[in-house]
Amino acid sequence: MADYHWCHGPYCHQSRTQDRVRGSKGSKVLRTRKIKQTAWNEKTFFKYFCSNGCYNDFANKHAQQIIKIEPRHEPLETRIEDPKREKHETNYGHTYYDTTIKEKGVDNAEQ
Repeated sequence: MADYHWCHGPYCHQSRTQDRVRGSKGSKVLRTRKIKQTAWNEKTFFKYFCSNGCYNDFANKHAQQIIKIEPRHEPLETRIEDPKREKHETNYGHTYYDTTIKEKGVDNAEQ
């Protein structure tokens, strides 16, 4: 595994922050950020993007191409049991309701 990845944000190199300035006097540039690979970011999009802004720029620029990878022509559905609505009253006379939605055949008691 590489120790670093370059940020994939299409405009990362245009952000005017001090940590992006590179080069010698007279030939300075703004450079894309280098992202250190750690246990913290190994399973997140932060493995490839230095910020939410860079991720959003990438997603907005390439959304149509990303959707073409796995287009959806029908909605997804999850079977559920009939929702249960419970009425509660506080000590102060206020009433509120809780609705419990459970997947069919799955015990969600721990969630």
